[in-house]
Amino acid sequence: MHVRGNFMLLLAAFIWGTTFVAQMVGMDGLGPFSYAAARYALGFLFLAGLWFVWRGPRQTARRAGTYHPGWKAGLGAGCIMFLATSFQQVAMLYTTAGKTAFITALYIIFVPIGAAFLGSRIRIENWIGAILALAGLYYLSIHGSMDLSFGDMLVFISALFWTAHILFIDRFACLVDPIELSTTQIGVCTLGSVICALCFETATPAAFTDAWFAIFYGGVMSAGVAFTLQIVGQKYAEPSQAAIIMSFEAVFGAVSSWLILGETMSPLQVLGCLLMLSGMIVTQLGPVLAKTHRSA
Repeated sequence: MHVRGNFMLLLAAFIWGTTFVAQMVGMDGLGPFSYAAARYALGFLFLAGLWFVWRGPRQTARRAGTYHPGWKAGLGAGCIMFLATSFQQVAMLYTTAGKTAFITALYIIFVPIGAAFLGSRIRIENWIGAILALAGLYYLSIHGSMDLSFGDMLVFISALFWTAHILFIDRFACLVDPIELSTTQIGVCTLGSVICALCFETATPAAFTDAWFAIFYGGVMSAGVAFTLQIVGQKYAEPSQAAIIMSFEAVFGAVSSWLILGETMSPLQVLGCLLMLSGMIVTQLGPVLAKTHRSA
């Protein structure tokens, strides 16, 4: 189960990373809230259909007394997620994408600190892995000045909300129906994005039509599939491990931009990818050694 959970989180990171390309293409003619509203609305429809298809196992769980609804937990997760994405989107108007990626992924450090305050025991390999991953992300993402701007402060606030989201999901992932939790949180993000788009942006039907594939990929794959994989994967992974694995979205984003958009990767960026991979491997040493010791 531990390996399966990590694989789900890594797959979610892959989808989020490749979604960066979709977002760049999709926002050529759409504002950030308009694009978010469209993708989250499509993601919500996908998850609502998945919830309907999954009614059989849910009825079985009801009869067995193991069903616990995820609607209330989804409301909390959705509010946190909407604030995190909104601060991040607005911040990108004032700062670079590289600095946004780096500051956002400070949750690699914030999550184990928050988990420790909540009573979780954080092993030394998790701290070492977090430091390696953060160093790797620096080389992967930062290009130029590290002077802090207004946008950087907004991204920092976003990182705090992403930390809260990971810890919130860790708290409820094992307790409630994951599809209901995911459906509700995406529904909250849809509603919030629609309201903000109507208040602050103007978009034409042609702009949505031109961005149809980016909306589809960002909606179904990222909002629908990846966030559900996060919820299910965090059932089996510690929050500090989950944060490091999910931060690999930066690696997948850089590689997909290189492959699809033709962006170049410098030797330092390659070094950053290797450091992040080393950080993820280090975090797995504890569970592997513990399993080997039990088997001996």
